[in-house]
Amino acid sequence: MKIAKGIQRLIESFEKLPGIGPKSAQRLVFYLLVNPQSELDRFSKALERLKRDTKECLMCHNVSESDPCEICRDNTRDQTKICVVERALDVLAVEKGGFYNGLYHVLGGAISPLNNIGPDEIHIYDLISRLKDGKIKELILATNPNMEGEATCMFISKLVNDKKIKLKITRIGRGLPIGADLEYADEQTLNRAFEGRREF
Repeated sequence: MKIAKGIQRLIESFEKLPGIGPKSAQRLVFYLLVNPQSELDRFSKALERLKRDTKECLMCHNVSESDPCEICRDNTRDQTKICVVERALDVLAVEKGGFYNGLYHVLGGAISPLNNIGPDEIHIYDLISRLKDGKIKELILATNPNMEGEATCMFISKLVNDKKIKLKITRIGRGLPIGADLEYADEQTLNRAFEGRREF
C-alpha cells in the first residue's frame, strides 16, 4: 500500500527527532490523524511559535522567555553558587527536585574530540568570565557521568586553576541509585559509590 505524501513527509520529519524510530514516527502520525483539526491547529501553532517565543539567556545560556532569564534575575537565589550543566533540559531536571537554589551555567554540550567538539564550541569561556569578579564561591560540576562529561569537568577545573580563580569546585555525587541491588551494579558504579561514601 502506498502512503499518502503528506503522511510520509510527516513520518520522515518525526524520524529526525531523537529517540523516534520509523515505527514510533508512524504511530505518532496516525495518532494525529484521528485528532480533531482544532487540536492539530493548536499543536502546529505551538510548534510554529517555539523558536519565536524563546530566547537564550546571554548570561547562563538557559532557554527562557526573556534575557536575562528568570533564574538569573531572581535575587532570592544564592548568588554565590553556579551549577554547570550540559543542556537546558538538565536545568529542568535539577529545578524539579527543588533542592538547589543557586545559579546555573548551560554549556550547550560537552567536550568530545571524536565529534569535533572542543572548548570553543561550547560555553566554557563564558563561564570563566562569570567567575572572574570573585562573587562565586562554589562551582558545582553537574555534567553527565560519561567520558565526555568527565573530560569537560577536568578541563573546567584546570582552566579555573590556571586563571587562579579562588573558589570551591565540587562534582555531583555518583554511585548507586535508590532501590538498586549491589549484585546488578557494574564495577565502575560500585567504585564511584565507595569513593563517594560519607559518614553515617
